[in-house]
Amino acid sequence: MIRPSLNDLAAFAAVASHQSFRRAADIMGVSRSALSHAIIALEAKLGVRLFNRTTRSVSLTQAGARLLARLDPVLQELDQALDTLSEERGTPSGTLRINANKSGARILLAKVVPRFLDLYPDVELDLVSEGRLVDIVEQGFDAGIRLLETVPKDMVAVKLGGDVRFIAVAAPSYLDGKARPHTPDDLHAHCCVRQRLPSGKRYRWEFSKRGADVAIDVPGNLTLDDNDLLVQAAADGRGIAYVPEYFAQPFLGSGLLVTVLDDWCPPMPGLALYYPRSRHVPSPLRAFIDLLREVDRTR
Repeated sequence: MIRPSLNDLAAFAAVASHQSFRRAADIMGVSRSALSHAIIALEAKLGVRLFNRTTRSVSLTQAGARLLARLDPVLQELDQALDTLSEERGTPSGTLRINANKSGARILLAKVVPRFLDLYPDVELDLVSEGRLVDIVEQGFDAGIRLLETVPKDMVAVKLGGDVRFIAVAAPSYLDGKARPHTPDDLHAHCCVRQRLPSGKRYRWEFSKRGADVAIDVPGNLTLDDNDLLVQAAADGRGIAYVPEYFAQPFLGSGLLVTVLDDWCPPMPGLALYYPRSRHVPSPLRAFIDLLREVDRTR
């Protein structure tokens, strides 16, 4: 048997972990065809089939599962050994991949990323912004950023910034001549700009006051899936929108929007960076977390 190279084994582990040639190729920075040929060559060297392939799925054979069980801890130890060398150099290096929602990405770019890149020029930061909540381990990310209440329980969470507040906003021109809502139920008499979640479901607006929680499926003839678009539609007089305060602040300051139902919109726990509890924390991520905590202390 021809002994496979470390690159061959790393390619196998990537495909096995993500159960997808496309995702593994994207993370490794190679073409899907190149990765597929590498796996075929590896199987030829070992003399066994490692994957069951169909047009829609990839799964491990029994031989592949046995190889992954023995190989995965070895590769993790290798990563730790290389990371130790990075620490001895005195500065982190390598790639740091973070998946964030749009609010989190904005905060990072404004308060953390510029300083981090200045301090650690040998780190390549790959920041992916998307609305859906992904499995950061399966997708090959070192960390994620989401609302604290949505962080999976098996993750370590580090708070990012303070509390957040969702607010109901409308243009003065829309409210002119209409009765302002005083309770969430009053929204049924208004036109609202509704929101489509990444899951495809329509978001039910959630309000709270003195321990009373209310979720409203608001009426409206326009549904959008982006907070910036929701704010713009409200500013254009299309109706009442419900968005994180951060997105509406410029419009509130200029008078293009005003708030309604303020007493039904209390603050809630904000964003958090999270990462797997059971995995080695690479030095770029440790440095990022340290800077995140420092920025939060001086906020």
